[in-house]
Amino acid sequence: MVDVGAKPVSRRTARASARVRMAPETVRTLHALPKGDALTTARLAGIMAAKRTADLIPLCHPLALTHVDVRLDLDEDSVAIESSASTTAQTGVEMEALVAASVAALTLYDMAKAVDKGMVIEDVRLLEKTKEPT
Repeated sequence: MVDVGAKPVSRRTARASARVRMAPETVRTLHALPKGDALTTARLAGIMAAKRTADLIPLCHPLALTHVDVRLDLDEDSVAIESSASTTAQTGVEMEALVAASVAALTLYDMAKAVDKGMVIEDVRLLEKTKEPT
């Protein structure tokens, strides 16, 4: 891992996003799929994944997160996912935000794959990161 010991502690935030394209009928049934409510499950999976980022990404610093949120917004033929993560630490939370968005997208895919074989996960990206002195 990179030594961040000499860096000052600061308030760090990051936002990331992903999109899952699917058939309009699939979007309409996400609350009542055979596996259950895909939206609630995806939101929780994203939050839980952010907390486990250091276990998933080699050499990623384990961080005490102060906040994680995952929002899912439905469009006619897709679900837009936006995650945010915050901490007060010596390193940023970009990976935590990206993992949250990615795992939320993967969870939607998993839960809906039985009813929609044409889904596509796309546009996983970091939207913003900030660092403010404490």
